[in-house]
Amino acid sequence: MTGIIVKSQIRKKVKELDEEGNIRNVAEEVEPALEKKVGEVLSKAIERAKANQRRTLLARDL
Repeated sequence: MTGIIVKSQIRKKVKELDEEGNIRNVAEEVEPALEKKVGEVLSKAIERAKANQRRTLLARDL
């Protein structure tokens, strides 16, 4: 199964968010940890949508 998190995009976002430019590298462990967090958020959102009897996942479910 292919993940939805892409390491190059993590680096790009970190660079964008780090206004001072202090963070130069992203450890290998960040990608799977972030993938897990996103999965947890999506699982909870899916349950919320189901509880509201919707078949569409909405931003408010997050």
